[in-house]
Amino acid sequence: MSPASKTEKIAYLKDRAFLLEKVRSFFSSKNILEVDTPLLSHSSPIDEHIDIMQVDLNGSTGYLHTSPEYAMKRLLALGIGDIYQLGHVFRLGEIGRRHNPEFTMIEWYRVGMSFPAFIEETLDLMKLFLGPLPSSYISYREALKTYAGIDYVKASAQDLLECASSHGIDLSSSSDWSKESLLDLLVGTLVEPHLGKDNLLVLMDYPASQAALAKTEVKDDEVVAKRFEVYYQGVELANGYLELTDSEEQRRRFVESNEKRKKLGKESLPIDEHLLLALKQGIPECCGVAVGFDRLVMLRNKTKDISEILSFGWSEI
Repeated sequence: MSPASKTEKIAYLKDRAFLLEKVRSFFSSKNILEVDTPLLSHSSPIDEHIDIMQVDLNGSTGYLHTSPEYAMKRLLALGIGDIYQLGHVFRLGEIGRRHNPEFTMIEWYRVGMSFPAFIEETLDLMKLFLGPLPSSYISYREALKTYAGIDYVKASAQDLLECASSHGIDLSSSSDWSKESLLDLLVGTLVEPHLGKDNLLVLMDYPASQAALAKTEVKDDEVVAKRFEVYYQGVELANGYLELTDSEEQRRRFVESNEKRKKLGKESLPIDEHLLLALKQGIPECCGVAVGFDRLVMLRNKTKDISEILSFGWSEI
């Protein structure tokens, strides 16, 4: 059993059902269409930090999606318009107090909406769960200056290594730290715990190296990704983009991500050619975001473990 009592568990599950309905009403009121894309595909989302569950299909391999993003973008290319999906996604090895290998994600795409307006809409959805919290914004660069005392744009990998060491961070897990991996370490250790203590905090203007599926732009003396994440009480709740629509650039990023996976000792993953064809044929200018439904339910109910707000966590199945 999870730590919740039977009475608490039932209350959490009733609240969960109420919130599922509330989310659907939120999108319905905005004429955003619910879609239902396959969980299983021949190709896989490619991210060096996310591992994929594989399914043996009598000799061929299928992949359970970590996000419905690729399939939803193919629908955007058909001209379907504004869409959302509310359903289960899967990630290998993600087990812990805030992680379950199967969890619920809210993902949606808005065609022609400005990036600032889209971020505000994301905050509005979160307020369905958390109430009328205030919100604030901080850039990735400013957050590192504030909480780690370093300007990453001007810093070398050695500077970042010395910064981590000066803050007492354990560096023994690797002897080959890259600038990007050190940035991940510094943000995860020194920055994230401070984000959104009393409000919804939008972290934005990520380094271009962390653009993933986002467009980039020149801002001051750096190239930044049109990407944002939302935090509350140090918990990451959302990851959103002004979506990249260039098929050749997307292919280059997929190849680069696979190379990074191989350097980490992970297998290379098959590129989704259906997505690249959709991008080549043309998808409209759009914004997209993925939001962690379960984490919002946890924060709303002040629970300590994700298994408490699920019917059954991984250890209970």
